[in-house]
Amino acid sequence: MINRVVDVDDYVPIANAIVSVADKRGLAELARSLIAACPAIRFYSTGGTYAFLSDALGASGSARLSSISDYTGQPEMQGGLVKTLDFKIYLGLLSEPYNEAHAADLRRTGAVAFDLVISNLYPFEESAAKTGATVEDARANIDIGGVTLLRAAAKNFLRVAVVSDPSDYGELAEELARNEGRLSLKRRFALAQKAFAHTAAYDAAIARYLRERAPSEAIGSYALRGKR
Repeated sequence: MINRVVDVDDYVPIANAIVSVADKRGLAELARSLIAACPAIRFYSTGGTYAFLSDALGASGSARLSSISDYTGQPEMQGGLVKTLDFKIYLGLLSEPYNEAHAADLRRTGAVAFDLVISNLYPFEESAAKTGATVEDARANIDIGGVTLLRAAAKNFLRVAVVSDPSDYGELAEELARNEGRLSLKRRFALAQKAFAHTAAYDAAIARYLRERAPSEAIGSYALRGKR
């Protein structure tokens, strides 16, 4: 059964944000702006982003910072292959406004309803285009969790804001400052449009790269075991 939502808040206060980025440009400034505009905000972050924010925000800011691994109760998979793919994360992203069953699930699991996702993706095209790059170099830079975060948050623009482009940080901070830490449905919808365009272009780049490789190029990237 597909839910059809009717009641939606125009302005949503930002209290819980997932931050997991490959490109950290402007992130420290944005985090400080979010703290100033949204007094109750808490950041949930992964590996390198967690360490970056902890350093950038200092002791007082770090008190607002939680590790996603601590939140989910699951350590990151070696190599960072699985960090955010967890039921509690997606329950908190996809729960719909004024849905009592979803609210009950949040209470049952102790999950947080996330209002904001800040995420950008592994640099697939840049990695694949480097001189001497192999199919394995490209494969290793295919983002899974980041794409899933962006799509889930963008789907639920009904109450979740998603930021996939660092160039949007300034306008995001300005709107939050103007509106006492709240974002409008108009802004959430515009950000969702951009996030879906971003993930579509990302997937298209991966598909194009793989389509242009011969199987022999892929095979030649590896030492094959059990070869007959």
